[in-house]
Amino acid sequence: MKYLLPLLCFCLLAACQQAPKDGYLTVLRFGPGDEQKIAEAFLTLRDSSRIELQAGTYKFDNLSLMRLRHIHLSGAGADKTILDFSEQRQGGEGIRVAEVKNFLITGLTLRESKGDLLKVNKSDSVIIRNVHAIWQHSDSTSGGYGIYPVLCTNVLVEDCYAQGASDAGIYVGQSDGAVVRRCKAFRNVAGCEIENTTNAEVYDNEFYGNTAGFLVFDLPDLSRRGGKVKAYNNHIHDNNERNFAKAGSFGTTWGVGNAAPGCGVIIQATSDVELYNNRIQNNNSTAIALVSGFFVDPKAGEKINAQYFPVSRNVRIHDNTLEMGPAFPEPVFHHHTGKVLVAIEQALGKRIPLIVYDGINTNVLTQGTAPNPDSLCIQQKGDNLFININALKLGQKDWQPGMDVTPFTCAR
Repeated sequence: MKYLLPLLCFCLLAACQQAPKDGYLTVLRFGPGDEQKIAEAFLTLRDSSRIELQAGTYKFDNLSLMRLRHIHLSGAGADKTILDFSEQRQGGEGIRVAEVKNFLITGLTLRESKGDLLKVNKSDSVIIRNVHAIWQHSDSTSGGYGIYPVLCTNVLVEDCYAQGASDAGIYVGQSDGAVVRRCKAFRNVAGCEIENTTNAEVYDNEFYGNTAGFLVFDLPDLSRRGGKVKAYNNHIHDNNERNFAKAGSFGTTWGVGNAAPGCGVIIQATSDVELYNNRIQNNNSTAIALVSGFFVDPKAGEKINAQYFPVSRNVRIHDNTLEMGPAFPEPVFHHHTGKVLVAIEQALGKRIPLIVYDGINTNVLTQGTAPNPDSLCIQQKGDNLFININALKLGQKDWQPGMDVTPFTCAR
């Protein structure tokens, strides 16, 4: 009996060490006023750690996590735990995560950083859940991206909200394997953007009140080519606001500064995209724009390499609800791309159609004559559905748009 008590104590201690709570070896809990301790914890954190932030408002300069595994940053709920970066003096992001495997962030609001609010870079198995990223004032002083996983693999963004970004509220870039679902994006330049990313699904989201609702882009001079993107069951509506992208990095030839106010969906220079079962409504410049890299840069052909091809191929658009208001939104008249759309409508003498295609295909590169060399497939019903704007001849005397969608209608 005299050995029983020590043995029991030893077993209990071993059990505490070997059975971590929620699968994490270390659990750290903090409340408002612990900002210095939290910043120090971020710098000294070890693998398999969970940081719990209680309800309240926390003020930070910035926070950084690097080269770790199995990390969970959690709050009490997006409406309860608020990380405020409005007094930020240094650093490009509010929270920066780099080279972390198995990263989970849940139940927080991030607001008012000078740069991006949440940037996750070169990480694997990333879950961003119930995170709100907010700038209250939607203008060029806002950071570029609200929720920003880039160069990642296996990304899930769900039940999130983004507001006020001067580029994209929710952005997934140069990544492989991404899901964006049940999210909302409001009053950003782009609500959601999938850029140079492969194997992505975007569904059950609402993108509204932005300059443009949803963008699928490939841009040149990046590390990988995108493609294999599905977007379905989304409500993309009332995206008619002015474009307030920053000058410089966000407003360049290739940047989101080209997005005309009033665009629901823009597909540019990417391949293997399927857009279906979405409600795309009251985006009053165009419901869907399908354009090539040549539309924004006549020298796009010089940038062709293994990571970039300027013409979209294998794009299927079907079974969407497409509706557009009777007139352009006012901000489109002050935007360079928007003015092109206005001029096309004026030349037509009637409302611009719901789907705008620039008409620039691979025949430009091959000198071919096929009517649909890039396997574009449009299966939509309705009047005033489609226009091929024949962009290479815009402004010339022999310019003639095409209104016949038949060459692009294909069987499932």
